Amino acid sequence: MRVRTRTVGSIRRELLIKAKEAALCAIKVFNDPLVTFKSETFIVLMVIAWTYLLHAYYRKQKIDYRYYKQGANRKRYDKTKYGAKKHWELERCLNCDECPVDHITKLNLSFLIQLRHEIEHQMTTELDNYLSGRYQASVLNFNEYLKKLFGEKHGLDHLMTYSIQFVELDIEQVKKRTDTGKTPNRVLKYISEFDKGLTEKEFNDPHFSYRLVFRRKLVNRPGQADKVIEFLGPNDEMSKSVSKEYWVTKEVERKKFRPKDIVSEMQKLSFVRFRISDHTELWQSNDAKNPAKGNGVEVSGQWYWYEPWLKHVLEKCQQSGVRYK
Repeated sequence: MRVRTRTVGSIRRELLIKAKEAALCAIKVFNDPLVTFKSETFIVLMVIAWTYLLHAYYRKQKIDYRYYKQGANRKRYDKTKYGAKKHWELERCLNCDECPVDHITKLNLSFLIQLRHEIEHQMTTELDNYLSGRYQASVLNFNEYLKKLFGEKHGLDHLMTYSIQFVELDIEQVKKRTDTGKTPNRVLKYISEFDKGLTEKEFNDPHFSYRLVFRRKLVNRPGQADKVIEFLGPNDEMSKSVSKEYWVTKEVERKKFRPKDIVSEMQKLSFVRFRISDHTELWQSNDAKNPAKGNGVEVSGQWYWYEPWLKHVLEKCQQSGVRYK
């Protein structure tokens, strides 16, 4: 009986099939309203999808993507406990000199890989919407490189769409969407530190995080198509007339103030008698650290205030007459 061996081409095709399946599974899970384990599942599946995509590319380019040590006469491949040759993980694929992925897309994937390391040891329930822009970018980048490296016929455009929502977002919902206090501090700290290492251009690049501006639009007469999301160019006349912007995925860490920063700001504004004790009394009387109020966030045991609270304190100082002057 002859054993049928797999050719280089057949293995590449299998890798592509698995890569696309992994990506589609990631999208399906994230869009499923009954699934609450979205971020963790999405990240794992997209990492697999990208890994297989790059394995297929390296096989196409005849680049050996297995770990080995070069001996005098031949390669000695690293193997698993049960004898399988070890293939490159996604990080190694991205670090290869021949990697075809652009810098910003690498940043997006690097963020997801490191985030996976942070959340694999502890459950978190608040990342699905908080980081959805970066997830969206990863999917769009994947589809772009799928077509760029293997041809338009492999694109997933015809299978990708937007999920239907049961809620109608208004600006207050968008504001309350983040920082509810349920995201672990270590994850918030990781996101903050990662973002601080980016330039403004890198952070705003759609290959890193895909952001949309939404405007509610009604059709003029019955029978017209009415898409949930309509894309407008920056020079489009309708785009210029948008009167209300909804920034759905602005994940950059908001400016934070320590209590002493709040006091310092007040004193710079001539309220020289405003002290830490006054600030403490003010936030306690307003229950201002209640996570539901969104006035600030606790990171690594330190409470930080957001800018709206700074403005609130200023208003109180202005209303106090000469008390703090």
